[in-house]
Formats: sequence, structure tokens, C-alpha cells
Amino acid sequence: MDENKILKEQVQEIDLDEIIAKYDKESSFRKLSGYQMKIVTSLAIMFSLFQLYTAIFGVLPAQLQRSIHITFAFVLAYLMYPASKKMPKNKMHWLDVGLAVLAGGVGLYIPFNYHSLIMRAGDQTPVDIFVAILAILLVLEAARRVVGLPIVIIASTFLLYAKFGAFLPGFLNHRGYSISRIVSHMYYTTEGILGTPIAVSSTFIFLFILFGAFLDKTGIGKFFIDLANAIAGKAVGGPAKVAVLSSALTGTISGSSVANTVGTGSFTIPLMKSLGYKPEFAGAVEAAASTGGQIMPPIMGAAAFLMAEFIGIPYSSIAKAAVIPALLYFTGIWIMVDLEARKTGMKGLESSKLPKLARVLGERWFLLLPIFVIVYMLMNGTTPIKAALFGILSSVIVGMIRKETRMNLKTFFQALEMGAKGSLGVAIACSCAGIIVGTVTLTGLGLKMGNGLVELAGGYLLPTLVLTMISSLILGMGAPTTANYIITSTIAAPALLKLGVHPLTAHMFVFYFGIIADITPPVALAAFAGSAIAKSDPIKTGINASKLAIAAFLIPYMFVLNPQLLLINTTGLEIIQITITSLIGMLGIGIAMQGFILGKVNPLLRVLFMAGGLALIDPGLYTDILGVTIVGFGILYQWKKYKKPPTANISA
Repeated sequence: MDENKILKEQVQEIDLDEIIAKYDKESSFRKLSGYQMKIVTSLAIMFSLFQLYTAIFGVLPAQLQRSIHITFAFVLAYLMYPASKKMPKNKMHWLDVGLAVLAGGVGLYIPFNYHSLIMRAGDQTPVDIFVAILAILLVLEAARRVVGLPIVIIASTFLLYAKFGAFLPGFLNHRGYSISRIVSHMYYTTEGILGTPIAVSSTFIFLFILFGAFLDKTGIGKFFIDLANAIAGKAVGGPAKVAVLSSALTGTISGSSVANTVGTGSFTIPLMKSLGYKPEFAGAVEAAASTGGQIMPPIMGAAAFLMAEFIGIPYSSIAKAAVIPALLYFTGIWIMVDLEARKTGMKGLESSKLPKLARVLGERWFLLLPIFVIVYMLMNGTTPIKAALFGILSSVIVGMIRKETRMNLKTFFQALEMGAKGSLGVAIACSCAGIIVGTVTLTGLGLKMGNGLVELAGGYLLPTLVLTMISSLILGMGAPTTANYIITSTIAAPALLKLGVHPLTAHMFVFYFGIIADITPPVALAAFAGSAIAKSDPIKTGINASKLAIAAFLIPYMFVLNPQLLLINTTGLEIIQITITSLIGMLGIGIAMQGFILGKVNPLLRVLFMAGGLALIDPGLYTDILGVTIVGFGILYQWKKYKKPPTANISA
């Protein structure tokens, strides 16, 4: 039996649906059939058509747009996600149908009573209060099903704080609010459930998820994997580098670390194992690379769009700011993978088994055009809504160029359905996180927490950064990136702002640590998904993933201490200098972590490589000179010691 056949059998043995459902709460939905499937499919398509209609002809007034958006989301959530594991996974339960109908009625209460509610703003009737209470309960239950219990506990704690804050000591104390005031604030204003998070979800986040669904139907996922294989497959440690490159590419159109890990990992992880990589390392490479997709411009995770709204700057500015950190992140993983391969003597794949780059690009280059369209429009100041619309339109048009990428009516509607279903997790997470934001705006908790964190850190920046990092990682263990960012940007970011940190830098700091929580033990969902495919120990896989992604733990501190890394107040020449020196710095850190360059590195030299790498990542003339000197000395010492690499294949 040849190697290709064995590899195909290993891939076929992997139950991807089971893995993604286990580690990605948003993907653990029912697999319906018959008329029940048709009902859900029809609702999902209607959801997408509503979003497209309002994007083309104009968004409705805030409360109407957002309430209709969450109505679709919650009806679909209750029909698709069972209340417990004991409930059937292939058909709807009467309880869920009843809750879906109730959620639909509660969601449409605002559109049907819109003018009346505006006229009596602040003076709600008993029926209004009752509906608002139901809305909050339905939001919490839907979030439990789709997102997970941790965010429900956090949101519920904030509700209790709004009610009983008068009994708390110190800076947490406030006068307390009545139930009617709390629920009215949460549901009938644009400060709570229908606040900024759901505003972003109901406009451009949905459209970008829909754009990803349309791109998927053109076959761009397979194109990215083939492209990565053609570029890096024959290099030292080829399959691992393919995982890094393909995950970086697909991550730009996928907002889920777990889904990205499973999608590309189903191919790359068995391939890495077949060439001798340890299972824990193979799973970690894919998890670390896939998690980085959310910080990869031009199309980052959904939280990046929220950041643009929260800070009040164009999304293009955030994408530009993320370029160098993302480059450092993936370069760091690439270097670690390369050194691991050289240390263990692994080679790349045979050229005969790989697709040819010229052929891959020659046959399917046009699939990249929709991404170029979006990048061009975003960089030229076009609104995200318009950019996403043109991206969707261009994906349909370019798909017509070849028969195998052409969309028919069936695949068009499948894309509409996929986009709607893919948006549920974000919509529901944003709705639940809106309760947290609503509590903060009602009680002033954000400023209080910011003051409290600064006081706890003694007014010093570095301890405040450490406390903010810890809180972001802890929250990220139980909440998806979107919800995690909303919480940390509301509570932790004000502490950094109080100490004079630039708003973009402060928000990017919590954004980064919220993302890498997916690969940070003890609850590292992306790493656990990778370990399930690799059949490895989950904790060891998480530890390896954290080592590979060491850049993600260091870079946020660096861009807080020197915002030039985010292209803030910098020149073109400085950008070139920062990029080159930071990449050399990542090489130094990679050598220190792996303990190998041309041969084994002794402990003292590893410490020096780490020091030199850190100095180079921190932009500055003196630190650059120091870092280049240390890393250069270390490599020269190794070259003289070993003269030539111990591995025969030294291609990049």
C-alpha cells in the first residue's frame, strides 16, 4: 500500500463534524432532514436576503435593523441547537420550537410597536417590562446553547451587579437600579442588547461572513491549500510550513480558530505525522497557525470590525496597524517549524507529489480577485458594507470564469444559507455581551474597573499590562473572541487608556490576548481540536502551540511600549527598519525557544539569543544595534562550531 493511499485512509478516519462540534460550540447544531431542514434553510436564506437588501437599499433605523437581525438569529438558534446533549440531534424538539416562536414574537415586538415605544421612551408599560425580561432570558439561554455557559455566567453576574451594586464595598459600589430600569435599559435602548456589538453584527460583520461563504463555494479553500503546497511543500518540514501558510490564507476569511484548525488540519496534520512529526507538534502547528488567522489582514476576525466601531476609526486603519504584528506572528511560527524540522532531520515532500505553482496560479488565479477587490476598496476609504457587497458580487462573477468554480442557483442559495448559519455565533455572542456593555454604561463600571486595575497595579504600566493580559486570557477560555474582546475592551482597556496608552494600542492589546486564549492551556479549544485530529495529548498540544505562538505573547507588550509597530506616528523608512529588525528578532527568539541553529545551542547562548531577539522587536536605534550584535554573534559562533548544517536538505 503506497504512502498516498495510507494518508487518504488516515484523513477519512477523522470525523471532522464530531471534532468541530466538540470543540467549537457554534458548530454543534442539529443535522435536520425533510420538512424541518427546509424550514431552517428557508429562514437562513431569508436572513441573508434581509441583510443584503438593507445593505443595498439602506440600513433601517438602528432599533429596527438590530431587532430584526436578532429575531432571525434567535429563531434559528433555538431550532438548530438542542437544549441538552440528551435531546435528538436529527429532529426538532417541541420545547425548542416553542422557544423559537416565543423568541420570534419577542424579537418582533420592537418593530411592530416601534413608534409607540419611541413615544413612551423611559416610561415603559408592564407589558413592555415583561417582554424585556423575556428577551434577556432568551438571550442568555440562546448564548448557553450556541456560545457556552461561561459567557452566560459573566452576563448574569453583571445583571446582578446592576441590581445589587449598592451592597458592594469600595469602588464597585453604586446606588443600585430597579428591575424595570435594568431591563428597559437592556432591551429598549441602544446601550444594551441592541447596542454597538449587535449594530456591527447586523451590518458589516454579517456581510463579511456571507462573503466568506460565497468564496468557499468557488473552491478558494482548496486553492489556498494547493497554493501553499506548491510554495512550501518541498521545503524542509514542508507539510508544517504548508499548514502555516494555508492557515494564514484561509484565516483571513474565517473568523473561527477551531473551524480553521479542523478545515485545514484535516489535511495537514496527517501529512505532518506521516513524515515523522510528533502528534503533539503536528496538532500544535495547525492550531497556532489557524488561531493567527484572526489577526491576519486584510479580513481579520469579527472582533476587528467591533474595534473599528468602538474606537471610531476606519477598519482600514486597523488592518494596516495589524500588518507588522501579523507578519511577526506567522514568521515566528515558520521559524520554529523550520528549526524543529532541521533539528529532527525532516525533509520536504517529493516534487512529484506536489502541484506546480505555475499550474495552480494559471488555472485558478482569478479566485484571488474578490479579496483584492475588498482590500482595494477598504484601503481607499470605502465603507465596510459597500466593500463586502462588492466582494460578494465579484466572487459570483469570477466564479463564472471556469466551469468547476461556477455557481448555479443551488450553490448560490447554499452560500446564502451557509452565511446566515455562520453568523449565528457572532450575533448571539454580541447580544449576550451587550448585556455586559449595558451594565457598564448604566453603572459606570468601566471607569471604576479601570481605576481599580491601575490602583491594584500601583499606577505602573507594566503590572497593569500583566493584569490585563491575565484577565483577557481567562475570559478567552470560556468566550469566543468576539465576546471576549467586547468584555475586555469595556472593562480592561480603560485601565490602559487611563495610563496614557494610545486607544488603538490598548484595544489591540486586549484583542491579541483574547485571540491566543484559544491555544493557551488549560482551556485551549483550537489546540484541543488539533489534538483530536492528531490523536495526541490535548494539554501537551496546547503547550506546544503556546511555544510556537510565543510571538503573540510578546508583541502586544512591544507595541504598547513602542506604538511604531502598529504604524502609529511613523515614516516609510522607519517601517522598513522596524520590519527587518523585528524579523531578525523573531529569528533570535525562535532559536532560543528551539535550542537549535546549525546544531544544538547551549543554554547560555539560548538566553543571549532570547535577549537579542527581544531587543530587536522593540524598535529603537540602540536596541536594534544591541540585538543585531547579539544575534549575529550567536549565529557566527554556531557556524564556526558546526561549520555546516547537520541536515543534508537546507532549502527554505
